[in-house]
Amino acid sequence: MRRALLLDTHAVLWYLEGNAEQMPSATRALIEDPAGDVLVSAVSFWEIAIKSGLGKMKASSDLPARLAGAGFETLAVTAAHAWGVRDLPTHHRDPFDRMLIAQATMDGLRLVTRDPAFAPYDGLEVVW
Repeated sequence: MRRALLLDTHAVLWYLEGNAEQMPSATRALIEDPAGDVLVSAVSFWEIAIKSGLGKMKASSDLPARLAGAGFETLAVTAAHAWGVRDLPTHHRDPFDRMLIAQATMDGLRLVTRDPAFAPYDGLEVVW
């Protein structure tokens, strides 16, 4: 059985906000595969809300509805995920990304990102 995908925040925005053509075609195919599960973490919603509220990022106001319409599922942040961050090496200091790493490794998900800072984490499968 193929493991589900967890989209990094920039992957969510690129895919839904008009830059999907900049993603590798194989990555888009994985996201669009009707047999696969695609998850978006609640932490990505939080990051987008904070950064768009500060004017550092643009996102459609209907983004949560568009994600649901695309068939993406929301992955909740649990206490176990939050606690799991403490055991991660500090290769990457971004708190949002560290939560995504914890979620992906703890839940056995493949993380879709172009960010090379994710590569050093043992047990993390990165797609892109």
